[in-house]
Amino acid sequence: MSNTPMAASPLTRAVLEIDEYVSGLGWDQPARLFALVDTARLRADQPSLADRLGLQDESESSGLTPIEQDEIPTDQPLDEFLGTIAWPDAVVGCALVVERLMLPPSAEAQVPQGLNEAKLAQWVAEHPERQEVRMTVAVLRDGARDSALRLREKDSATEVLTGSDLVPGLAQALSATFEE
Repeated sequence: MSNTPMAASPLTRAVLEIDEYVSGLGWDQPARLFALVDTARLRADQPSLADRLGLQDESESSGLTPIEQDEIPTDQPLDEFLGTIAWPDAVVGCALVVERLMLPPSAEAQVPQGLNEAKLAQWVAEHPERQEVRMTVAVLRDGARDSALRLREKDSATEVLTGSDLVPGLAQALSATFEE
């Protein structure tokens, strides 16, 4: 968590920790899903796991620990996959990291009408103003949310944008994984 501001909320710190971890793996990565657990509770309930995760420092008692989950299936749309998730009570939140191509708002008027999903994806991929972006979005059971955006062309921890409403649709989809 070297670039994570200590004054930030536990959720923001978790988002930035995940962003930093995935950044170290490079670009062109598959989507990654993380469970978020209360660090103090993890230390108390599962001390051996906490030791394996390097969570011996008791001074950080209000934090969240991200635990990467199994790979996300690539043969299923992401929204369908998220609809199959049910978290145990010990999981207080979750986070998802995905890479996407983005266009600036000025390109919206240029989108050809009547394209199917595959043709639209191809059109975006070939657009001269496209940006590659990595989105890390996290939500808690209580409704709190945060996210980080990293542009490939500005791939630096100091250039990461954070905010609670940067990717509202994805945050809403993650929140739905906690609904009964």
